[in-house]
Amino acid sequence: MIDKSKVLVVGGTGYLGKRIVKASLAGGHLTYVLHRPEIGIDVEKVQTLLSFKAGGACLVEASLDDHRSLVDAVKKVDVVVSAISSGVHLRSHHILLQLKLVQAIKDAGNIKRFLPSEFGMDPSRMAHALEPGNEPFVQKMIVRKAIEDAGIPFTYVSANCFAGYFVGGLCQMGTATPSRESVLLLGDGNVPAVFVDEDDIAAYTIKMIDDPRTLNKTIYIRPPENILSQRQVVGLWEKLIKKELHKSSISGEDFLASMKGLDYAQQAGVGHFYHIFYEGCLTNFDIGGGEEASELYPEINYVRIEEYLKRYL
Repeated sequence: MIDKSKVLVVGGTGYLGKRIVKASLAGGHLTYVLHRPEIGIDVEKVQTLLSFKAGGACLVEASLDDHRSLVDAVKKVDVVVSAISSGVHLRSHHILLQLKLVQAIKDAGNIKRFLPSEFGMDPSRMAHALEPGNEPFVQKMIVRKAIEDAGIPFTYVSANCFAGYFVGGLCQMGTATPSRESVLLLGDGNVPAVFVDEDDIAAYTIKMIDDPRTLNKTIYIRPPENILSQRQVVGLWEKLIKKELHKSSISGEDFLASMKGLDYAQQAGVGHFYHIFYEGCLTNFDIGGGEEASELYPEINYVRIEEYLKRYL
C-alpha cells in the first residue's frame, strides 16, 4: 500500500482552508498547518489553530515574508495545498502572495504536488471577465505560469459556486439566508450553474493529492445533481417551505448598471454573478473524461442542494 502524502495547508484558518485541514486529517494524512506569526492577536485564528492541533495536526511557524522559514516548512511534507484567499467575491484577495510560496517550493525541490488557491471559476476560461472582477483571474493565471515555469507538479481545482455563498441566498447578492417571501431572479433565472457544499470541496481536494489521474490537470467539481438554475434552486426552497415566493427579475443590462457606486468588492461580485447567472460561464463548455471530481470519486456521497437547503428551515 502506498504511504499517504504528508500535507501542508497554507491559509488553513480561512473559510475553505479550515475544511481542507479537517478533510486531510480525516483522510489519514499527516497534516501540517502553516502558522503565520503575522496573525498576531487574531484570537479567532489562534483558537482555530489550537483546535487543529488538538485534532492531530502539526503547527509549523513560517512567514511568507521569511523565505528560509517557508522552505523549511515545505521540506517537511510531500504536498502543499494553498487556500490563501480562495476567491470568494466579498473576501480579500492575497493571491499573488503565493508567488513566494512557489519560489519556496521550487527551492525546496521535494514537493510531489502543489494545489494553489483556485477553487472557483476556471481562470483560464475567464479572460473576458469584466473589470474589476477580472483581477483574481489575472492573478491566478500569473501564479499558474510561475508554477509551470518552475516545473512544479500541480493540480488546479475548479469548484464552482460555494453553496454557503450562493445557495443560502438563493443566488442573490447581499444575503446568505433564503427569504420566505420573495426572490429576485437574475434574467429569466434559467441559466444553469454548479453548486457544491464546501465540505465536499475539501473532501474532493484531498482525494486528488495522491491520485496520478489528477497530476498536472485542472479538475472540475461538477456533481451532476447539483447543476441547477436559479429557478430550480428557488423551486427546491419553495418545496421545503411549502410556499411560493414572490418573484421579480432584473435584466442583465440593469444588473450591470447596479454596479455603479458600489465598492470594489461589490463591483467584482456583480461581475462574477453576471458571468455565472447570465452568461452561464460554469456550464457552457464540456469537460473531458477523467476531469470531473464526482466521476473520479464516486465513493463521496456529495450533498445535494435540497438537502443543503434543509439546514435553513
